[in-house]
Amino acid sequence: MTSWVGRTAVEIAAAVREKRATPREVVAEHLDRIARLDGRIGAFRTVRAQAALAEAEAVGARGDLAELPLAGVPVAVKDNLAVSGESLRVGSAATSRAPAADDHVTVARLRAAGAVVVGLTNVPELCVFGTTDGVHGISRNPWDTSRSAGGSSGGSAAAVAAALVPVALGNDGMGSLRIPAANCGLVTIKPGRGMVPAGIGEGDWFGMSENGPLATTVEDTRLLLAVLADGDLPPSSARGGQRVAVSLRSPIAGVAVSAPYRAAAREAAGVLMKAGHQVRRADPPYPMSLGFTALANWTAGTSVDARDLDPRSLTRRTRVHAAIGRRFAGQARKGRAREELRRVLDPFFERYDILLTPALARRSPEAAPWHERGWLRNILANTAYSPFTPPWNLTAWPAMSIPVGSLPSGAPCAVQLVGRPGAETELLDLAAQLESLRPWRRTAPPA
Repeated sequence: MTSWVGRTAVEIAAAVREKRATPREVVAEHLDRIARLDGRIGAFRTVRAQAALAEAEAVGARGDLAELPLAGVPVAVKDNLAVSGESLRVGSAATSRAPAADDHVTVARLRAAGAVVVGLTNVPELCVFGTTDGVHGISRNPWDTSRSAGGSSGGSAAAVAAALVPVALGNDGMGSLRIPAANCGLVTIKPGRGMVPAGIGEGDWFGMSENGPLATTVEDTRLLLAVLADGDLPPSSARGGQRVAVSLRSPIAGVAVSAPYRAAAREAAGVLMKAGHQVRRADPPYPMSLGFTALANWTAGTSVDARDLDPRSLTRRTRVHAAIGRRFAGQARKGRAREELRRVLDPFFERYDILLTPALARRSPEAAPWHERGWLRNILANTAYSPFTPPWNLTAWPAMSIPVGSLPSGAPCAVQLVGRPGAETELLDLAAQLESLRPWRRTAPPA
C-alpha cells in the first residue's frame, strides 16, 4: 500500500485528482501519525479527527475534484485564524471557548481548493513571542526536541517538519513564519502587504502581520501562496542574473551572529554566484534606532490585541508586553517610524534586487515554559536569536526563509531572502534555484 505521509502537497493533490488515492485515506494516514507522534512534539492545540474525515469524504465527492489544486491535502491552521466550529484560543486562557461561526478567509480559500483542515496548531499567548509554549503546551523542534520550534507559528512549523501534515498555514508579525521555519528546516514566505488577506487579531499589528504558507519545498510554498492569494502569482520581472547583496551583520545593534548561520549565508552566496548571479557583500543602512522601533511596534500591536481581554487570565510576560505597548500605540498607528525606515532602505534596493542574510543569529532557545519566566528574560532571548526578521515587517516587504546548511546538533540551518514590494515571485524563483543546487532533507526523522 502506498504511503502518503512525507509526500509533498503537489504529489498528494495530483494522486487524488488522478484517483490514485482518496482524500479519506490520505487524511486518515496523517491523523494516525499525529496520534502516534504529536505527544512528543506538541504541534497541535486541537485535532479535528472526526470532522476532518467527514470533510475528506466530502472533498472526494466533489464534482470539481479534478480541478482542485489542493485536492485532499491535509493542512494545519495556526490557532489565531478562525476555523468554523472550533474555538479560537490564540494560545491564551483569556480568550473565548465559543466555536467560530465562519472560516477566516484564508482558511476558506484552502478549503475551496480542496484542502482538509486536520487541526489547529499551538502558538504562544497572543502570538507575541519567538518560542511556542503556554497553557496549551510546548511545541518542540522535531529535529531536536530539546529546543523550541520557535514562534509564533511554532506549532504549524513543527507539524510540517514532523510530517504530521505536508503543509500548514501561519502568519508573521515580527518573524513568526520565518523564525520557526528556520528552526525546523522549512520553506516559508512572508508576502508583502496586500497579496494575501490579513485579518489577524485586532488590527494586523498596524499592517505588519501577514498570512503565509509553511512547506518542505519551494514548489509547495508557491502553490499554497497562489491559493491564499486567490489566483496565480504574477510573473517574475527578473531578467538574467539577479543583483544579490549578502549581509552577515545583525540589523539590531549588539547582537552577535553565530558561526553556523554566517556559514549558511556564505554557502548560499557561493551557490548563487556559481549560478550566474551578481553577488556582493553589502550591508543595508539599518538605523541605530531600529531596535527601539521594532520593540515599540511589537509591544503596541500586543496592547491592541489584549485590550478587551481579562488581564488576570494573561501570563505576566504578556501583561507587561501589552502595558509597555500602550505607551507606543498612538505613534505606531501613525506609522511614521515605519515610513522613515522604508525611506532609508529604499536606495539600497535600487542597487540590489535581493538581500541575502542569515535567517537567525543562533539556534532557538530550549523547549521550556518560557511563559512562566519574566518579560525581560523573554525579550533578551528572542532578540539574541532572531534579529534579522523584524525589519521586513516594519517595511511590509516580502521575505523568505529556506534551509541551507546545518547546526552542530544536525538540525537545519537557514538563510533569509528579502525583496522589494512585489518581488514574491523573484524570491520564490531564487529559492527554487538554491533548492535544486543544494537540496535539503525535507522532514525530521521520527523522534
